[in-house]
Amino acid sequence: MDKTHDNRAWFMVLPVFVLVAFSAVLPLMTVVNYAFNDTFGSNVFFWVGIEWFDDMLHSERMWGALKRQLIFSAVILAIEVPLGIAVAMCMPKRGVWASLCLVLVALPLLIPWNVVGTIWQVFARIDIGLLGYTLGQMGIDFNLGQNAAAAWVTVVVMDVWHWTSLIVLLSYAGLQSIPQAYYQAGRIDQASRWAVFRFIELPKLKGVLLIAILLRFMDSFMIYTEPFVVTGGGPGSTTTFLSIDLVKMALGQFDLGPAAAFSIMYFLVILLVSWAFYTVMVNLDREDMPK
Repeated sequence: MDKTHDNRAWFMVLPVFVLVAFSAVLPLMTVVNYAFNDTFGSNVFFWVGIEWFDDMLHSERMWGALKRQLIFSAVILAIEVPLGIAVAMCMPKRGVWASLCLVLVALPLLIPWNVVGTIWQVFARIDIGLLGYTLGQMGIDFNLGQNAAAAWVTVVVMDVWHWTSLIVLLSYAGLQSIPQAYYQAGRIDQASRWAVFRFIELPKLKGVLLIAILLRFMDSFMIYTEPFVVTGGGPGSTTTFLSIDLVKMALGQFDLGPAAAFSIMYFLVILLVSWAFYTVMVNLDREDMPK
């Protein structure tokens, strides 16, 4: 028996497509236009082809920013993922204390990014900041404007403080979804705590952890507000990540052509990594499906 399909529901999502067209597609087309043209103002453009892309591919400045960005993303993932899993495993599973812990853990996620940067900038100042002043009294040089190591440590710790909560909440939800029958089987087999984590909890968390890693990688790879507020990309260019370098190129130097080419390559890298994570997640779901 043939089924009839009512396509009128597509009209409900039409406003969304229109909104996306104006908020994403049109600005993207503008960036693409600048990436292949040069302009001297007054909306007069001159075709330059892939010249800006070639300049960016041979730019030591861009490769340096990319290196710093990759190091930062790798460091915060190496810290936040294990720490988030550990915190989630230590949290109570039910009751009033579980609700209280969830609220406390989620608090850093509610703070706006620019406020987070301001908090840590004041916290690390050597004159009025609790952290900076205390370390200064201990004889440790923690001047964010002069000490590159201090700037890096502050930016990394700030990101860990702000975003580990996301890993905790996702891991906690994943742990709560594991049926108790698995734990009962582990107790019957007298499995150790490490064995329960290795063979029960970790395999069940792999899908959640992939989502968490993808979200954190994308966010860390596009980070701008927090390090810009805390260090301004300094001292020198030690904390100038890709996003900060792009803004300086586009707005500070007004090099619109190179900045547009830079932003397109930036976008393609994030898109490629997201596609890779999505492919891995789909393959994992297929493996978990009953045969």
